[in-house]
Amino acid sequence: MNTLITDTGFTPDDWDFEGADDKTLDLASDDDPMTVTFDSTEMIRVDFPSIADGRGFTIARQLRLRGYTGRLRAKGHVIADQYAMARRSGFDEVEIDAALAQRQPEADWRARTDWQANDYQARLRG
Repeated sequence: MNTLITDTGFTPDDWDFEGADDKTLDLASDDDPMTVTFDSTEMIRVDFPSIADGRGFTIARQLRLRGYTGRLRAKGHVIADQYAMARRSGFDEVEIDAALAQRQPEADWRARTDWQANDYQARLRG
């Protein structure tokens, strides 16, 4: 069973994938977000095949810049240290497998939920 992480920590997954199959879009890390049609899409999940593959962050940012306002989920090999980047790039939540959740418990993720407080770019602009 997978674990969902939001700014409040580990959270039960309330998304009904079977009931909302036509409203969910799964993107691979090598998909081009500029060609994605998301008119009736309510959730987009972007796959992270490894912790070294950061293309998902770019996909999230480009989807948000194109106007996508639905749920955006990072799925796969995202670690707690990457949570702030995931949130800043546009993700609403992160989905990890049970093995990673055991290696990096909720306290590790909650320690990074203050992602807005440590945004050096905002401080430079401000």
